[in-house]
Amino acid sequence: MDVIKILKKAIELGASDIHFSVGTQPTFRINGILVRWKPEDEEAKILKRDDIIKTIHEIMERDQLVAWQNQGEYDFSYSLPGIGRFRVNVFRQRGCPSLAIRPVPYEIPPLEKLGVPESIVELAKKKDGLILVTGTTGCGKSTTLAALINKINMEEEKHIITIEDPIEYLYQHKKSIVNQRELGGDTASFAGALRACLRQDPDVILIGELRDLETIATAITAAETGHLVFATLHTRSAAQSIDRIIDVFPANQQTQIKVQLAATLQGIITQQLLPRADGNGMALVAEILISIPAIRNLIREGKTHQIPTVLQTGARWGMQTMEIALCDLVKKNIVTMETALNYINDKESFKRLVNARNYY
Repeated sequence: MDVIKILKKAIELGASDIHFSVGTQPTFRINGILVRWKPEDEEAKILKRDDIIKTIHEIMERDQLVAWQNQGEYDFSYSLPGIGRFRVNVFRQRGCPSLAIRPVPYEIPPLEKLGVPESIVELAKKKDGLILVTGTTGCGKSTTLAALINKINMEEEKHIITIEDPIEYLYQHKKSIVNQRELGGDTASFAGALRACLRQDPDVILIGELRDLETIATAITAAETGHLVFATLHTRSAAQSIDRIIDVFPANQQTQIKVQLAATLQGIITQQLLPRADGNGMALVAEILISIPAIRNLIREGKTHQIPTVLQTGARWGMQTMEIALCDLVKKNIVTMETALNYINDKESFKRLVNARNYY
């Protein structure tokens, strides 16, 4: 199996992911759909255990191999000069090795190219506080975060520290200084790196993921003490993101955390990627929360169930629900109505919303 040839083909086809599993052909995810390598190609043979083990030894360093063998799964970055960078997860299934590989572009796309609303662009101009980018796996969180960070890097004199697992996008020093730390090679944990980060004179901190109580608590403290903190969560809405953070803490600490979160939160971007109507890639759709006084009050009072109502009426502050964002994509013929309905729970309500906004 020629892994370099397969990765080149993946880049050429615009695949978002590549899968190597024993018992099937190399498989690409293109526009959200799994596509097997063309049968007539010599690389389309059914993969055997030895094929994948050979590939793993080609792309992993010795210390990475040891870590994988000890843990059963391992994340790392892999570069092919002149071709691209890749985020790789190697794991075992039924005793056999498997690979999930995601291409990471060399160039960080500007926010404007991603098609994000102006209110998201404005979040990059904040001087301190906590900004969350949330959503399910594969929804483009890393790309949105990278675009936000690089906007600051290009336009402001800041010291930016990122803590990632693994490092995906590479930043060049522009107006800012950017130091990137990777779990495993540069630091042992998100929480430990974040504690140390506060002694490294940062202005902006990117945390790859808020995984545990200690990391979340330290991130909030960093935001309280004058730093701009970006982080991700695997949540499906702004309200769920706030609840997730609060629920991590013991009951006797939750009142204080609500107060701290209300004071520090600047915004939440919850996003999804949908197939475009023209078949050319995926379109980003986002629910946007901006921390206005009404939002801060709801967080302090534990009334997160009322947040969607504020989002529905918060357009003047740059807020929007996922449903309203989807309506905009349907109006612009970027996404079909059929596709949009697949991402909506209350389909009849969405149809009424579309009609009420005079989209048809």
